[in-house]
Amino acid sequence: MRIHDISLTVTPKLPTWPGDPKVDLERVEKIEDGANANVSRMSIGVHTGTHVDAPFHFLADGTSIETLPLEVLFGAVQVIELGSDVDLITAEVIQSASLIQGVTRVLFKTRNSQYWARGETEFQTGFVGISADGAEFLVKQGIQLVGIDYLSIAPYKQSKPTHQILLRAKIVVLEGVDLSQIKAGVYQLACLPLKLGGSDGAPARTVLIEQ
Repeated sequence: MRIHDISLTVTPKLPTWPGDPKVDLERVEKIEDGANANVSRMSIGVHTGTHVDAPFHFLADGTSIETLPLEVLFGAVQVIELGSDVDLITAEVIQSASLIQGVTRVLFKTRNSQYWARGETEFQTGFVGISADGAEFLVKQGIQLVGIDYLSIAPYKQSKPTHQILLRAKIVVLEGVDLSQIKAGVYQLACLPLKLGGSDGAPARTVLIEQ
């Protein structure tokens, strides 16, 4: 068994969505200064790094992160690798990507993964996202969880349609996974967002298990 950590490391250098809080992570008690132990504090937005969106993120009457069904966050997942020429994940693109029948979780590896491989620290507006018709196609296919290798499942400045289609259908949205070292195929997914009461999202340590 091999475990692949596809979570982004949270540091002050990690890019965040424009307008979201920057990562603030510091030690407030230090052994070298005479403290009994090192103690750190952090201040981050709930959509920092690898994270899960709750329906409440884009739906006023949506449920919050602690209510997501754990059984959807664990299980078989198909990693689909798209060519570097794909700028938008449409229904047509997904249709030609050979979704495996019966798999209800899917992660899209796109040219976005090159940002993480290069260690980019600036937010990239030209990332690949899923179009509204792509989201509708996933709903029709019975997908329960969809993830992507940048900070939003939807294209830049087109956030609402894709998110609302997926979240209304109760599809779990996993964003900001690092698939730069992952090959296409089927894995076992384990994703645990922090249990934040009433929150619209939460950071999540996420791994793929290869048998």
